Amino acid sequence: MTIAALPEIAELEALIELAGPRAEVRQLDEIQDARARYPLVSIQIGSRSPEAPAIGLFGGVHGLERIGTHVLLSYLADVLERLGRDETLERLLESVRLIFMPLVNPAGMVRATRANANGVDLMRNAPIESRERVTFLLGGQRITPILPWYRGAPGAPMEPESRALCDLVRTELLPRPFSLALDCHSGFGLTDRIWFPHAHTRDPFAHLAEVHALKQRFDAEHPEHAYLFEPQSRRYLTHGDLWDYLHAEAAADQRLFLPLTLEMGSWRWILERPRQLLSRAGIFNPLRRERAERVRRDHIRWLDFLCAAVHAWRDWLPSGDGRDHHERLGLAAWFGRAA
Repeated sequence: MTIAALPEIAELEALIELAGPRAEVRQLDEIQDARARYPLVSIQIGSRSPEAPAIGLFGGVHGLERIGTHVLLSYLADVLERLGRDETLERLLESVRLIFMPLVNPAGMVRATRANANGVDLMRNAPIESRERVTFLLGGQRITPILPWYRGAPGAPMEPESRALCDLVRTELLPRPFSLALDCHSGFGLTDRIWFPHAHTRDPFAHLAEVHALKQRFDAEHPEHAYLFEPQSRRYLTHGDLWDYLHAEAAADQRLFLPLTLEMGSWRWILERPRQLLSRAGIFNPLRRERAERVRRDHIRWLDFLCAAVHAWRDWLPSGDGRDHHERLGLAAWFGRAA
């Protein structure tokens, strides 16, 4: 059985070689099916102190959404290229840990499916249930892997890709004084959205104040940005969301962990080129090379901002009356409650 021939895996291997001793590379698991073997890999750069704040960057959870993996590979390449000549980045990495898992579901990417090789949607696979009514199928189903959004069999363990992601978060993000995760997806709407929990309930997120403070800082530094910040529950509810599950685990241990999702609005790529609808991949990814390259570059500013925010987390994280203020503003902005 051979390792799968996948352009994204080849690009990742080239970046690992380029990084050399500056990066710590870990094989988290190896996925096997009838076709090939697929390594699950993380690349870590920066401070090795367990007390350093950290950011985790994840992509390719859904195999059809290749653009998320491409954005992170481009960002990793950008970071590596700047090392040794960008003093600001060098200083940041002295006190921040960057953790990349850019290809969570390689088997799904090879097969051009949303799910993994077992037909399981990894973002419906966590053992967390919605307390409210979810949309049929879309919210996660256990009927059959033939239908989309399959969660896996009742009582079955989590899929190996899901376990690898969760174990990486548990060991490298949750124990730290502050950590943040960004999971890159595509396929919803005309606008690039920054989603935050919850996905399993419409109840406000426990760290709503912190997310609002982060958004306010980004608004101040980049007033022309086009991202729409909102709780995922504003669009739909699901069972089994990995980030809700991990945040609940962190909150139970009183850990400050902010999981975010970059949901790239693929509908505008279709509007620009309606022929993309004729391709399954075109529903989720820009197919024209120049457009794909532009998208790969578009989010570097956002990723740089997040890394800097993690570095300076004590400067902007609200506390006391300031936290109450941000929570009221977040409730007014996202839940229609009076500020």
